[in-house]
Amino acid sequence: MQYLVSVIDDKNNPGSTDRRPAISAFNERLIAEGYWVFAGGLADTDTATVVDNRGERVVFTDGPFVETKEYLAGVWVWEVPDLDVALKLASEASKVCDRKIEVRPFR
Repeated sequence: MQYLVSVIDDKNNPGSTDRRPAISAFNERLIAEGYWVFAGGLADTDTATVVDNRGERVVFTDGPFVETKEYLAGVWVWEVPDLDVALKLASEASKVCDRKIEVRPFR
């Protein structure tokens, strides 16, 4: 089963570059164990553009779709046997990234 694993950042906890080697090692382990599908970090929310074409015309709005203290900083997509494995890996990911992690299955 595939899961979207979201890294939740907090503007009060900007993190540090010293986490990168540990994150890279964790990613290498995911690849070696066959769980890796995709991963990517996201630029700051001030670089976002919201596109809304539900009405008569398209509207482009600079900035995130909602202003919050926490925001999506990156994602993984994992292919794992079940939710238990996803949650175990997510607990490790949270420690490695020093961030909250949200785990959601794809339909």
